Amino acid sequence: MVLTIAVLLIFSSLPCHAQLSSNFYDNTCPNALSTIRSAIDAAVSNEQRMAASLIRLHFHDCFVQGCDGSVLLEDTASFTGERTARNNSIRGFEVIDDAKARVEGVCPGIVSCADILAVAARDASVAFGGPSWTVNLGRRDSTTASRSLADSDLPAFTDSLDRLISLFGNKGLNARDMVALSGAHTIGQARCLTFRGRIYNNASDIDPDFANTRRSQCPNTGGDGNLAPLDLVTPNTFDNNYYSNLIARRGLLQSDQVLFSGGSTDSIVNEYSTDSSSFSSDFASAMVKMGNIDPLTGSQGEIRRVCTAVN
Repeated sequence: MVLTIAVLLIFSSLPCHAQLSSNFYDNTCPNALSTIRSAIDAAVSNEQRMAASLIRLHFHDCFVQGCDGSVLLEDTASFTGERTARNNSIRGFEVIDDAKARVEGVCPGIVSCADILAVAARDASVAFGGPSWTVNLGRRDSTTASRSLADSDLPAFTDSLDRLISLFGNKGLNARDMVALSGAHTIGQARCLTFRGRIYNNASDIDPDFANTRRSQCPNTGGDGNLAPLDLVTPNTFDNNYYSNLIARRGLLQSDQVLFSGGSTDSIVNEYSTDSSSFSSDFASAMVKMGNIDPLTGSQGEIRRVCTAVN
């Protein structure tokens, strides 16, 4: 009897992501992954920027309450959600809604929005020529969301290297994971508001020619929503050029450039800039690791019928 209790205690202490598996829907919804992929391929084909947006959406979801689809919830009378958090420059909700609707048409009430987000991030990477990885499945959806948690837990575009290492460390991700995941900024765009301070401060960590180029689309005042590619050289290719940009002091966001600023992550940036295979492998591994952050499993949470609201 004592032994039985001890074994139960051991198993109850294991992290809940042990219940996730790549074949979770093989019997209950065998066409789930192909259905999601069709929706993502169509969305990225229609708008290239969407690939980066979907990867970012999954990242932001996992970084607040864990990978539980909470980022998708619209505000209600009982909670203010994450969509309008100060560091949450996110989009692509309609793509996830479309994927969910397609999956519901095939097997209603089976596949969670949290899992659709995780699969969508992988499929978006692949659609843009980036790495692929096996997505573990079986997450369930949260029934609440928290803007205050998002405000405190999400990285900001002005964060220091120490702050970033701390934020990622709080989620079980090490510095190498952080630098690899930041490589998602090889695609996508940023708003003028997020990099204005960097291109006008005349600091030593930014290439003057690069700053001048970016100023043409980002005035000192106004134009907050004007967009610029995070990677000026190969903005529509998922590659390792992001790291070469950092070495050349051409990181668009301050939170990017601090990864190569005489600190502890310089060596990782140097490695990825010359070894695309190492970057791709580490990016895929870090995405799997990130996707395992505090999921709801078993009887926790629910399977939402629509991703924007609880059942």
